[in-house]
Amino acid sequence: MREPNDRLRAVIAEADMTLDALARLVQRVAAENNEAPQTGKSTISQWISGRQPSGNVGVFLAEALSRALGGVVTPQEIGLIVPSRRVADWGTDTLIALADLGRTEVDVERRRALGVAAYSVAALAVPGEQWWKDAAERGSVRDKVATRRVGRGDLEAVREMAGLFSKVDQRRGGGHAWGAVVRYLTADVTGYLRGKFESERVRRGMFSAASELSYLAGWMAFDNGDHPTAQRFFTEAVKLAAEAGDPPMAAHVLRAMAHQAIDLGHHRQALALAEASIEGERYALAGPRERALLGVVHARGLAAVGRRRAATAALLRAEADLTGARAEVAEPERVFFFGEASLAHETACALRDMGDLDGAVREFRRSVRTRKAERFTRTHAVTLGYLGGVQVRLKNVEEACATWSQALDAMDGVRSGRTRQAAGDMRGLLSPYRRRRVAAAAEVDARAAAYLSESV
Repeated sequence: MREPNDRLRAVIAEADMTLDALARLVQRVAAENNEAPQTGKSTISQWISGRQPSGNVGVFLAEALSRALGGVVTPQEIGLIVPSRRVADWGTDTLIALADLGRTEVDVERRRALGVAAYSVAALAVPGEQWWKDAAERGSVRDKVATRRVGRGDLEAVREMAGLFSKVDQRRGGGHAWGAVVRYLTADVTGYLRGKFESERVRRGMFSAASELSYLAGWMAFDNGDHPTAQRFFTEAVKLAAEAGDPPMAAHVLRAMAHQAIDLGHHRQALALAEASIEGERYALAGPRERALLGVVHARGLAAVGRRRAATAALLRAEADLTGARAEVAEPERVFFFGEASLAHETACALRDMGDLDGAVREFRRSVRTRKAERFTRTHAVTLGYLGGVQVRLKNVEEACATWSQALDAMDGVRSGRTRQAAGDMRGLLSPYRRRRVAAAAEVDARAAAYLSESV
């Protein structure tokens, strides 16, 4: 006979939620983690009566209650017997965390055994000022007990590999070579991080390069729709940047976390992350190209919460920053992708979210026109997908179908959750027109269905 779960009952009462509302929130968390458990009022009632959720659903329930209460609720605290893995534990030693990520993320069987951690909104809070100071001090004393010598040549090799992997991601999507990035980071590069550096400059450079690789692993996972994994790698990237004493690198990652939160609909948290990315030295020490990138995502965060005037001002500032990016101005390799086309893409997204559909079409077209599609194929396809979506909203269906046909052409050879989402959106938006036997709609729908079936 099962014992009633009084702890779960008490936390649900504290959250002041109906069981129907809680069930919907659990399903939303699960959807963000690419799962779709059957959760309803009766299911939660069974958990309260003592039945244990199956699979990862207990983790999703704990995350749903965390969001409802605005604090962290672990599965154990609500009487569930599931592994609990905090997504963003800012206190865990960075190198230990990286080693753990290397063991669990690449080893599929180990991941299944441990269970997965949900994408956590509660974990999006940026650490306070003292944490950043402590992290920088911790980084400077690591090599006092190390024996392996690490020099400038090692640093240059890691930077070259980061650049190579980033170019593959930009062209082919996050579904290509992700495991190789993780293995290189958690084995080779983590070995360097434990070494004895020939100078403080090399140490800081190596931790910054490792941060870029961790960010890249996170970005590729985000692009491929694996949001919990992306969040874990983004967290470690911030910690590595802090140990490197590299505020612009930390800003770069916080901006990516904001971008992810916007896409997942967590707009208030996204804006807080974007604001943190442009705070103090994170913005002041960045080059003009990177400042423009930080600024345009900040604009998107403002647009997402309905602050139209502030969003417009942020867009203008980002455009002004980008005008300062010239060949003679040194910038980190990580922002090689960001230029007029990327600025136009993000500007269009902000305008779309503010309801300016004509402005969004104009900027999406500018992005398509100015992007080097051969080098940045993945984002080119996503831009075309978004453009077609806005054209349908403006009732320009034939035009949208032509745009989407170009998008599907560009998706050939791309493995990306965002391109899969774009293809799925095409099918959904064209559904009314398929029933009307619009030939162009039927053709695009068939091609999108084929892409989805082939790109799993």
